[in-house]
Amino acid sequence: MGIEVGVSSRARYDSPMAPLLQHADGDSPARCIHCGAEAAGPCASCHEPVCGDCSTLTEGGVRVWAICLECDRQKGRTLSGAWQGLLLWLAGIFVAIAALTWLVGRLAG
Repeated sequence: MGIEVGVSSRARYDSPMAPLLQHADGDSPARCIHCGAEAAGPCASCHEPVCGDCSTLTEGGVRVWAICLECDRQKGRTLSGAWQGLLLWLAGIFVAIAALTWLVGRLAG
């Protein structure tokens, strides 16, 4: 009696999230937090169970993830915010190095 996927046979093959949500024999399948339907898998952002109708796919990056509609509304589905944050952080490091170089040059010369 092992662990089996808690989705219908049609959704098992249609959803990329289906293998992620599992339940043991005797457990009832997980329900979507938004509509109460049988969940296809967890949201990649908040990790709550969601069905295929209440999720959307992310854009960009190497892998495609499904996120719930609430996370999509709050955070968006692109990775541009993460890239902008990284570039801003790197720019800050370069500015700090340039300021230190200028300060050392002023003190030495």
